[in-house]
Amino acid sequence: VTMGTIVPDLTQPSPYRDRYFDGTEDEWLSAISSTSTLYIGNLSFYTTEEQIHSLFSHCGSIKRIIMGLDKHKKTPCGFCFVEFYLRSDALACIKYVNGTKLDDRIIRTDLDPGFRDGRQFGRGRSGGQVRDEYRATYDSGRGGWGPSVKATLETGDMDGGFKKGVKRTREDLDED
Repeated sequence: VTMGTIVPDLTQPSPYRDRYFDGTEDEWLSAISSTSTLYIGNLSFYTTEEQIHSLFSHCGSIKRIIMGLDKHKKTPCGFCFVEFYLRSDALACIKYVNGTKLDDRIIRTDLDPGFRDGRQFGRGRSGGQVRDEYRATYDSGRGGWGPSVKATLETGDMDGGFKKGVKRTREDLDED
């Protein structure tokens, strides 16, 4: 019988992957094996850059923080990128900060191949994150109801303004 651990195995990549990464799987693995950038997920829409800096600077010197923004409203939408000067500091964050609470939310940290301009914007139809588009639960830390439920409550339109069975392409998301 093996005892489980709450510390993630840092020798194996997490399941997180930027679905718009242009390279191959080997290029992805190469990029994350040398990166000092983290993707931080499940943030409250109200978490500030100062709060992120305060928590993550316990692991090392931060080069910069890039807040994730709703592409239409330019307001925070629940994620960010934290770039460290040293990879070892980024790995320390995964070990010690991943799964902790910030603004009453359990946050997720993952290695990221590196920030590129444009990735700071949400890719969802409404401008925020795709994962929030169809959220059917009320989440005060992420703006209340998800956009599809809001649309249903406001209009009575039972499909929430989203067409079921219509597959959206990357270009569709970029146009919204």
